Amino acid sequence: MTISTRLDSYLSQHNVTYQAVSHVHSNSSIGSGISANIPLNHIAKAVLLENHEGRKIMAVLPANNKISMSVLNEELRGSYQLIKEHAVYQLFNDCENGAIPPVGDAYNMPMVCDQLLDSLDNVYMEAGDHQTLLRMDRQNYEDLMANGKHIRFSREVFH
Repeated sequence: MTISTRLDSYLSQHNVTYQAVSHVHSNSSIGSGISANIPLNHIAKAVLLENHEGRKIMAVLPANNKISMSVLNEELRGSYQLIKEHAVYQLFNDCENGAIPPVGDAYNMPMVCDQLLDSLDNVYMEAGDHQTLLRMDRQNYEDLMANGKHIRFSREVFH
């Protein structure tokens, strides 16, 4: 198990309680959920966006959902688009490629959080590798996402 060093430090400093859930190696949050037998709508994934001025924001949404960019841009009164993959790898150099922890504050990045995750009793998230999910209860998840803007901006994609 390898938790991102920045995430581990952030969780420790903020006394966030979690349980590590190991699973076989996967290449995505959906694969992690399937291999760990966790409902995909309980897994928070991070998607990184950037506007024309270079301002970055982390969108946090359920693993089985897709961002509605039009809704998000309208809510944020901006024009955000996906960040290029190689730039993401540079921003999260303490993580395996594609295993981004959805905790913007740990990376000094503003967040927007889909409200679909707010009502869950437990939320799971990538730890920074492709073999570990972190499970936290609603209170700990709410504490982690307290600085984010909470809106509804995603829709389920059937896999």
